[in-house]
Amino acid sequence: MPGHPLGNTATLSVARHVQICSRPLSCADCPLPQISQHSLHRLIALTPVSPRLGWHGLCPWGYAPSRANHTLRVISGDLGQLPAKVRDFVERSARLCQPEGIHICDGSEAENDATLALLEREGLVRKLSKYDNCWLARTDPKDVARVESKTVIVTESQRETVPIPADGATGQLGNWMSPAQFQKAIDERFPGCMRGRTMYVLPFSMGPVGSPLSRVGIQLTDSPYVVASMRIMTRLGKPVLQALGDNDFVKCLHSVGRPLPLEGELVNQWPCNPEKTLIGHVPDQREIISFGSGYGGNSLLGKKCFALRIASRLARDEGWLAEHMLILGITNPAGKKRYVAAAFPSACGKTNLAMMRPTLPGWKVECVGDDIAWMKFDSDGRLRAINPENGFFGVAPGTSATTNPNAMATIQSNTIFTNVAETSDGGVYWEGIDQTLPPGVTVTSWLGKAWKSGNKEPCAHPNSRFCAPARQCPIMDPAWEASEGVPIDAIIFGGRRPKGVPLVYEAFNWRHGVFVGSIMRSESTAAAEHKGGSPSILRTFIFLLLTL
Repeated sequence: MPGHPLGNTATLSVARHVQICSRPLSCADCPLPQISQHSLHRLIALTPVSPRLGWHGLCPWGYAPSRANHTLRVISGDLGQLPAKVRDFVERSARLCQPEGIHICDGSEAENDATLALLEREGLVRKLSKYDNCWLARTDPKDVARVESKTVIVTESQRETVPIPADGATGQLGNWMSPAQFQKAIDERFPGCMRGRTMYVLPFSMGPVGSPLSRVGIQLTDSPYVVASMRIMTRLGKPVLQALGDNDFVKCLHSVGRPLPLEGELVNQWPCNPEKTLIGHVPDQREIISFGSGYGGNSLLGKKCFALRIASRLARDEGWLAEHMLILGITNPAGKKRYVAAAFPSACGKTNLAMMRPTLPGWKVECVGDDIAWMKFDSDGRLRAINPENGFFGVAPGTSATTNPNAMATIQSNTIFTNVAETSDGGVYWEGIDQTLPPGVTVTSWLGKAWKSGNKEPCAHPNSRFCAPARQCPIMDPAWEASEGVPIDAIIFGGRRPKGVPLVYEAFNWRHGVFVGSIMRSESTAAAEHKGGSPSILRTFIFLLLTL
């Protein structure tokens, strides 16, 4: 078909149109001619395309009555230089979301400076004069944590995702959504959701670029806050595209859900749509779709969404493990070094343990990662692990020079703080920071109110965060970016139990250790909606357990 967006692939695309859309072929604005039912069946039979869950239920060219003439305007980068699969993903998503322009991120310092300057102009962040290139963001108070009740796994069968309870019982071990329900939810949210905004294309690597243990994702987002944060948390930019080539990748689509011009006012200039927030994972298609939240746990899709939920399916299919674990190296006074992985829920001390400063003479601790471990047995049968992340997304309250001096050293520069308090001399403040304020210095809470010690309300949100580059940590292990990973000698399971159990105890053997780990309990975190039981203290990421 001359002049068609897909050139000579019209036959293949007709079949895709039918299989992805499940809509009449003669859409009002579709350039394809009408076709008989007999010919349609023949085309599908002759074309090697498997039916699959589509991204948005639209024609793959983006043709639909209200979206046919949307122009793809690239304001930075070159669509033609993208790998074909990436370009197709970007073009289809752009025709759905209708952004004002497309910015293909290269990961450069200049681009990062421009992104932060844009955030400052729009009132989304404030520069903290006390530190070097540090910034403070305050979110809408309705958008402060992961939203478990609106986080779903999409599979054909419910049993693939969660146990099916008996009649009358309510399951609490995850949220399943059928492909049809999810398609309807997408159709209600995404058409035109980026109007007036820029769609940023973020090519990112989870793990060192080019490592056999690493995986690549492409995130599309309309949030410059996400762009700046993903540059810290992942390896981002041109080298990732070069390493990707024509290989497959995890597709990540995110929107804050507030097209321009706005309907209604923003709180703290923070765009979000809490009423329609939805975070969906389609493991069979390696896809993540997030709408309505700008908070890191819901919008930095390389973190829990990719690195645990989707990665757990990748790991099951490919023979490795994706775990909610820190990784650290411990060297004894004799110079013998061991690497340990440790599984704790969020806000239970993973970061503090990963950055521990030993008090015993002669002992040394070095950090590989503080949150997620990807592990695989090598050709010699040795379990090896990488930290797929490139930064720390740590809980601020409770972090101090006493509890975690290495974290405090890490966050002195190039850090984005979210929902912490601000001091009048350009610093940050939170519960447990253990710093005496200089005379005359005042504190403004995360809600923008004057705050004094003794106030009933906390100065920082309990789930307030710092987002800092891992390379700035003074005790990063020399092998933290090793392509082959580090050898794991022990695994620790833990939680947060202030009373009633020993601080540390040892399992009798590996089988007993698995049992002990599976029955551990932990107090709920500030980010948790559910306060009941949590198998293996991993409720939020239980899909990981069910698919291994």
